[in-house]
Order: sequence, then structure tokens, then C-alpha cells
Amino acid sequence: MTEWFMEAGIRIIVIVAVAIILFLILRIIMPLLVKRLVSRRMAGEDEAEQKKRIDTLSSILVTISGIIIAIIAILTILPEFGVNVTTLIAGLGVGGLAIAFAAQNLVRDFITGFFILLEDQYRVGDVVTIAGITGVVEEVGLRRTILRDLDAKVHSIPNGKVEVSTNLTRKFSRVNLNVSIGYGEDLNRVIETINKICQDIAEDPKWKEDFLTKPAVLRVDNLGNSGVEIKILGDTKPSRQWDIMGELRLRIKNTFDMEGIEIPWPHTKVYFGNSPSTLMN
Repeated sequence: MTEWFMEAGIRIIVIVAVAIILFLILRIIMPLLVKRLVSRRMAGEDEAEQKKRIDTLSSILVTISGIIIAIIAILTILPEFGVNVTTLIAGLGVGGLAIAFAAQNLVRDFITGFFILLEDQYRVGDVVTIAGITGVVEEVGLRRTILRDLDAKVHSIPNGKVEVSTNLTRKFSRVNLNVSIGYGEDLNRVIETINKICQDIAEDPKWKEDFLTKPAVLRVDNLGNSGVEIKILGDTKPSRQWDIMGELRLRIKNTFDMEGIEIPWPHTKVYFGNSPSTLMN
């Protein structure tokens, strides 16, 4: 036993130590290599977008590298215990086919995950909607995507379930806001007031860095049951649209109150015993 430990045991310890050291080195080097590659391919894009791509690729490549190193280390250690690796690999090859047929969903998850990463559909930090769930991407792997929604609930979604992905924060985001006013209001005056509010928020030092284009009235969007709807559009930096729309709603409500502009609500007329035409006579 002592002789085995002095020979095979020391070799096993060395193999494990080398594997650990190699993995730790790759954990340091891999993000640097990915950063260099991504910086070249995404030259001119926003730094935050580059960081999302770097974090996503670094995470998956470090994980894959760790798995490969672990497999090589195990295959190198097994002969020290008298295991015939060649026979084992041949057996695994035959068994692997049976496992592949039995785990088709798992295989589909890995294939879909590969194309998600290859096509750069979304990155860590993006807000996306996949499989009917909207949230911030916390992790993208070959097998699954992890989202955290507004309630801080964490959703683990197999990549095979990702048939359609909607990225809400890729490169830029957009303010898309409808404001309803009463039918009795002067539309030209209201549009001028809203555009002035948009101008003010776009020039506000607290908010101006978040805008790519100044928001403004696009059109009269709808003649609704209770009021006229006016659409406001403007481009923002990724993920900033929700805070900006909240601030716009606040400013529009306060300004409309001061200007006496009506924000409508549903009205119901009730008649008791007589028709509307009788009441008018």
C-alpha cells in the first residue's frame, strides 16, 4: 500500500494539482482573451454592451474548459487504479448512443444553447422575454438560461424551450408612451405642452445622459372611448426607458393639472324612467 501511494498516489496528486492550477489560470486568462476578441468585433458599440457579451462568453467558456480539464484529469487518473481507459472509452461510445436517444431533450437544450451564444441573441444583463417570462438575464449556459423577474423570482429555463426570444435592451431601448386627453381639449396646445415637457427632461442634467434621441409627440394615435390618445417616442440607453417613462408620466400629470388639461376616465350616463330624447325636450 505504501509502495502504491509513493508511486501512483503521488502521480494522482500531481495530476489533480496540475488540473486545478490549469483551471485557475484559465479563469484568469479566458476573460482577458474574450475581452480582446470582443473589443475588436464590437468596436464602436457601447461599453456596457461589450461588457455583457464578455461576461456571457467568459462564463460559458470557463465552464466548458473546466469540464474538459476534469474529464482529461479523470481519464489520466483511472489507469493508476488499474482501469483500462481504452476499453472504458469504447464502452462509453456504445453506451453514449443509447444515452443520447434517451436524453433527446437534453441534447436539444445544448444545441439550442450553442446557437443562442453563437448568434448572440441575448447576454448577461439584458432584459428579455423567453418562454413567456420577462426578466434580467443572470446566466446563459449551454443547457439553460436563468432569468430574474421584477418580483425577484429566479426562473431556470431549458434552452430547448426558447423558441422565440425578445430582447428589450439590445444596443438601445425606446420610450413608447401613450397619453390620453379629453375630447374637449385643444390638440395643438396639448401637443405643444407635451413636447415642452419632453424638451425639459431631455435637458435635465439628471436625465440627459440617458437619451439617444429626444422624446417627442409622434402622432395622434387613437380616438378612444374616453379620450384622444397621443403617442410619444424617443430612444434611450439600454434599460433606461422604464425610469424615463415613469418620470414623463409624473411630469405630464403635474403639468396637465396646472394647465387645466383633462386626463379622461370612463363615464357612464344613467337614465331613470325616461329616454334620453325625452329628457332633452
